[in-house]
Amino acid sequence: MNDKLKIIGLAGTNGAGKDAVGAILADRYGYFFFSLTELFRIECRRRGIEIKRENTRMISAEWRRESGLATLVDRSMEVFEQAGGFTKYKGFVMSSLRNPAEPDRVHELGGSVLWIDADPRLRYERIQKNAANRGRAGEDNKSFEQFLQEEQDEMHPPAGADAAVLNGAAVKERADIFLMNNGDNLDSLDAEIARALGL
Repeated sequence: MNDKLKIIGLAGTNGAGKDAVGAILADRYGYFFFSLTELFRIECRRRGIEIKRENTRMISAEWRRESGLATLVDRSMEVFEQAGGFTKYKGFVMSSLRNPAEPDRVHELGGSVLWIDADPRLRYERIQKNAANRGRAGEDNKSFEQFLQEEQDEMHPPAGADAAVLNGAAVKERADIFLMNNGDNLDSLDAEIARALGL
């Protein structure tokens, strides 16, 4: 295996299929998969606040300010090590990188960053269809216009925002590999992953 593929950071637009890519890499290629958003969901429950994007964005920015801009990558690497690390798995794939310091840290660790995208309407429909299965029925209940606005807010930070906020556009600029996921089944996605990563 290419050493740069031992650690893969997943990033991309909402509903593009980051978790599906992570699951395929885990189930079919021997990676350990961890979603950074799970850290925020756990923290929301601990604080007794609603699990919604505004709250997870707030928590992620707090943690970056308190512990360093790349803290989420470092925390996920700790989870990987506790799970057995490279002695047990062929690699580690983490999603979702949303701040430019996170792909920078993945690169420092010798890894690669994969940016995944798909047609916006398709992504919205996927999210609505899978919301209940993912336990996010309330979190993902929004109009297509709200979905697009939320994405813009996460891709481009407001003027004067500090370095701890989300900045998807800057993450995309740091990606090494790009994958379009406009297919409708896991086999076609698996083929795209194999092609993009040379697996």
